[in-house]
Amino acid sequence: MSTESAAAEVAEPEAPEAAAEPEAEAAPEAGATPEDAGADAAGTDDAAEAEATTDAEGSADGELSEAEAELAAQRELRQRIEERKAARTAPVAAGTKLQGTAADLLAAVRAVESGEKPVASAFREPEPVAPRRPAAEPVRRQAPAAPAAPAEPAGEAVAAVAAVLGEGGAPAALAAKAAAALGEGADGHLREDPWQLLRVPGVRPEQADGFARALLGDACGPGDERRGRALTVWLLEQAALAGHTALDAAALTAALGQRAVPDPDEAVQSALAEGDVLVFQDALDDAPQGAPVTAPAGEDGESDEEAAPPVRVLFGLERYALAEESLADGLARVINSLPKDDGAGPGAEAWESAAGAASGSAAELIRAVAAHGLVLHTGGEAARAEPAALVAAARSLGLRVCAAAHTADGQRRLTEHTGTDDADGEAVTVAGLLSGQQAPGRDADGALALDLLVVLDAPQLDVEAAAMLVESLPDGARLVLSGDPGVLWSAGPGRVFADVLAARACPQVVSRTPDPGPVGELVSGIGVGELTEVAAPHKEVVIVPVRDADDAIRRTVQLVADSVPRAIGVPSEHTQVITPGHGGAAGTRALNAALKERLNPGPGRFGGFDPGDRVAHAPVPGRTALGRVVRADAEGLHLECDGAPVVVAKERVEQSVRHAWAVTAHQAAGRRWPAAVVVLPGDAAAALTRPWVYAAFSRAERHLSVVQGVAQALPQAVAERPAKERTTRLRTLLRPQLPEAG
Repeated sequence: MSTESAAAEVAEPEAPEAAAEPEAEAAPEAGATPEDAGADAAGTDDAAEAEATTDAEGSADGELSEAEAELAAQRELRQRIEERKAARTAPVAAGTKLQGTAADLLAAVRAVESGEKPVASAFREPEPVAPRRPAAEPVRRQAPAAPAAPAEPAGEAVAAVAAVLGEGGAPAALAAKAAAALGEGADGHLREDPWQLLRVPGVRPEQADGFARALLGDACGPGDERRGRALTVWLLEQAALAGHTALDAAALTAALGQRAVPDPDEAVQSALAEGDVLVFQDALDDAPQGAPVTAPAGEDGESDEEAAPPVRVLFGLERYALAEESLADGLARVINSLPKDDGAGPGAEAWESAAGAASGSAAELIRAVAAHGLVLHTGGEAARAEPAALVAAARSLGLRVCAAAHTADGQRRLTEHTGTDDADGEAVTVAGLLSGQQAPGRDADGALALDLLVVLDAPQLDVEAAAMLVESLPDGARLVLSGDPGVLWSAGPGRVFADVLAARACPQVVSRTPDPGPVGELVSGIGVGELTEVAAPHKEVVIVPVRDADDAIRRTVQLVADSVPRAIGVPSEHTQVITPGHGGAAGTRALNAALKERLNPGPGRFGGFDPGDRVAHAPVPGRTALGRVVRADAEGLHLECDGAPVVVAKERVEQSVRHAWAVTAHQAAGRRWPAAVVVLPGDAAAALTRPWVYAAFSRAERHLSVVQGVAQALPQAVAERPAKERTTRLRTLLRPQLPEAG
């Protein structure tokens, strides 16, 4: 990548380095203290600030919003997982080993014997549903109930919590959040254990300590058992915000020690005894370098290294543990339940004919899907044409097929490849698919009514979303996970795509289709750790050196408002600014203020927003939609996000809406713009990693401007800083599940 003198038409000559304080977006390494991970996690500060509570954006006719439906679906999945886990240890009732028709007949007989149903209705054949191929060893599912909106805490409960908060000197504004987080009897819980205040999003340990001292006086101290338990849970929640699904025992106890807990081991054991935390001993075939490893104790209490392989002791929250275990079980089911060629679906010859009509990596992908239930596909933006070709081939074979992208922009680009319309239901977003807002709908068993699901942007799947997708697949359905392994991992906890790739439990098709042009060449080099110089005869790539943060903001505004539209022909509304963090002198907040003043000045009468402002809306943590402000009235702030109208209630605006002329790389994930301006102020050097640079630079389609004051830190980050590690269990869980595939 070169700084061209010809760049004068796009930006004037500039000088050296910057110094701002953006909040780094990259997640801390596994084993590091996770207490400051809130701004790293869901790609933005928005994830730490927003709550997964009722989304106040319902349509005028009272239907559930997409966020409400998704939250309800997540609760339903967790309930189903817990019920299945409990069933493993429960007594087995007679007849439960039966499946299929035999199970239905037994249920009908029992209904008649109990008098619940008359004979005629009990044995009447059901109305035929959409044809579905028979699957090996079917698993019966209960159709999900219609999602219900989460209940708001009652006014009396909020008032009672506010009274307790007032006694402890905490702001009354936290009352509604605390009542929602702690549930029924929240005021009593806080009196008994003031450190439960840490369960409220945004509350930090020092604030909870002050609240506890005000309520309990001399009866509390750093060694209070309740404090140790609450801090253990809080640290694991912060680790989840940073992407970890569990923490090494040594990392957790070290973090507790830094929080002045006198006996960290006792605090962890107390949390385990209360059921707040789970412990795992994962056997390791080859322990990661530097990971603490323990050999299980023998009968005499001594470590018996010959009796069993070494294990790594991890601690985690039940929510993510259940999701990872469910995901591992589900992936094994997908691999092993692919039906044999029995004439019910397309045969080998039909698949081979479809593959013959394609070419290159697309043909290889079609052949892999014909023979396997789970297939992984990797490649850049141009490689999206290959899963699109698979969708078209499956459609021609009469299969029910659906492809899901991370964002509405990814959905749009997918439809361009497939030549279909969004209304066909073949191209959807992951959120729309899980919430039931988009096709294909569900069958009589509660499973998605499809034979093939293709998930694009798979690196953006967190462990909970992935578990919900896999759990929703019918037996015999095929699953393809496709994505670019070079981009940032998911905003939520887990590294699903990377873990499944590393497990090598299924075929992996690597695309041989490179991204075109100077931007594609630059990004390809970054993917292998090289920041190469590329020829950009039409100013496709331009470097703009800056001295400091103020200079970076001035140059960015000039590029977006004047230089790029004039020299490149891309208007301001199609140019996106990307920067490492929200805070600091050149973070998204400062850049958005400057860009608003230039591009859409106004008084900001409604929470700082005016009609025409570009905004990012995060209804739930980790999920961001980009759009514009349409108007504001008594009903709330009216937005148009990804082409759909959204109304944000006044009390939710501050938490869930930000200006978005400038966004972080996580907010930009799954989207592309004709032009992108990546801003790297001097003090962002420590936050840069190869995946961050790769993800940010690859958001540009035609033109990329890099406003940088990090000097040699940029090529150093590309060459020497791969993705920061996340502590997860999925790869370990997949090993025993897939002995044959492995």
